[in-house]
Amino acid sequence: MTGSRLLDSRLPIVAAPMAGGPTTTVLAAAVSRAGGFPFLAGGYKSVDALRSEIEEMHGLDAPFGVNLFVPEGRSPDLSAFTGYAGRLQQEADEFGLQLDPAPVWDDDSWDAKLELLLSLQVPVVSLTFGLPDQSDIAALQLAGTRVLATVTTPEEARAAQQAGADGLVVQGPGAGGHSAIHDPGCLPAEVPTAELVGQISVATGLPVVGAGGVDGPVSFRAVLDAGAEAVAVGTLLLRTDEAGTSPTHRAALAEGTRETVLTRAFTGRPARALRNGFIDRHQDAAPVGYPAVHHLTRALRQAAGAAGDAERLHLWAGTGYRQARTGPAGEVIRWLAQDP
Repeated sequence: MTGSRLLDSRLPIVAAPMAGGPTTTVLAAAVSRAGGFPFLAGGYKSVDALRSEIEEMHGLDAPFGVNLFVPEGRSPDLSAFTGYAGRLQQEADEFGLQLDPAPVWDDDSWDAKLELLLSLQVPVVSLTFGLPDQSDIAALQLAGTRVLATVTTPEEARAAQQAGADGLVVQGPGAGGHSAIHDPGCLPAEVPTAELVGQISVATGLPVVGAGGVDGPVSFRAVLDAGAEAVAVGTLLLRTDEAGTSPTHRAALAEGTRETVLTRAFTGRPARALRNGFIDRHQDAAPVGYPAVHHLTRALRQAAGAAGDAERLHLWAGTGYRQARTGPAGEVIRWLAQDP
């Protein structure tokens, strides 16, 4: 099996960035040692914390990348948001929390993180939730960084090509966690990852990393055969020794009894999670509005995690979660690389 020229990795296997805890430098290092290409998750981290992780990876002298969330300019409908906050207060009461009904918006320190990446010369940067100004992409490239845009449709892929991206992460609808769809008011189309990779490869000619719904060597090979230069996995690494996945999340994944659904209930943009009571109660009422809804529910979700309450926690998971293994991450990478 040949590696990825786009990523300079020995194997065409990518560890997807999983923000909020699961992606750790220990996990990234283990994937790198096994021949894969890891992405650090820049989302939600402070600039100093991200700096520390990048410097640690630079010290390993191994290929790696960093993922950033592109700021969204959309504010939630105030009436819908206020109503949702009132609705969720009953959930928060279980933990003695008071939710703030005023929407909070931030850009996840975009400018400061961009400056950090420019100064530290990160080999590869991937972008999620849309496209930044072309000048930001050009600045990264001038610093020697290859820039990958995450897309979910051929139209988004063509926009990324026009913006100057070096390559694309093509995310199918089976991916766990947030959908990278550029319009959070829409849901990703039910197009299998391999098929979507083929469509976008033809439409743009750019090198592609396929992602979403990969549950083992057979689906991994199918995405490669469709034209991807590499394949990203995230959910398959959630139960590994090196992942920072919470005990409550791990336990829910291990049960293997829940279906996965796309929901805006936790953050205001589509994300695939294990179905639970919170989703059932609030799915239909959740407004579009990331990151405002994310900030609204954050303390509630943290409290649920600490209490071991899987019915109120965001249990991100892709459709192939039942194949997620325990043990060292390197074994998962070697398993994917074997002949199906």
